[in-house]
Amino acid sequence: MGLVLAVLVGPVFFTILQTSVERGLWSGVLVSLGVSVSDIVYISICYFGLVQFIHDPTFKMYLAYAGGVILVLFGLYHLMIKSRKPLHPPMAPNEKKSYRYFVKGFIINSLSPMVPVFWIGAISIASLDFGYVHRYEFLFFFSMVLATVLATDLLKAYLADKLRRLVTQRLMTILNVTVGVFLVVFGIRLWFMAKTFL
Repeated sequence: MGLVLAVLVGPVFFTILQTSVERGLWSGVLVSLGVSVSDIVYISICYFGLVQFIHDPTFKMYLAYAGGVILVLFGLYHLMIKSRKPLHPPMAPNEKKSYRYFVKGFIINSLSPMVPVFWIGAISIASLDFGYVHRYEFLFFFSMVLATVLATDLLKAYLADKLRRLVTQRLMTILNVTVGVFLVVFGIRLWFMAKTFL
């Protein structure tokens, strides 16, 4: 299940790649950690009985609209600003600013309505299909899923960082435009999805 989640191509996937190529491995790692913490928060909420709240159509609708706005804004930023910036040698993030990459991963992952839906489905599979009823069984199951996702995200960041040596100004511009387009598309898609939740 962790591998299934890891290979899904969404805004998080492109954000990890773009951040690692542009800012280096450590920045990509921070984005990945933000994504993992977001997943842990959602799993905890689902597990401790707030599934009804997350499953509420109105809540999902507002989450979709809010997530769409955030993704579109991120996308426009990449299209209009990041794509025009000159390519600088990657540096380790400043300690005072490193939290921004963590927050970036946390927000992009948290504002996707598909994330809580996935974890609700995972909890259903674990309890109904696998027959897990004890807390330690759920803890082990989700620890393995999250470890798999984090490991593959770190691998994406590592590979993107290695490819950085082949990156030119033109390629970086194309990457930023591509990331921006995908983020805008995912954001608009969330707006259309919001109507289906009611």
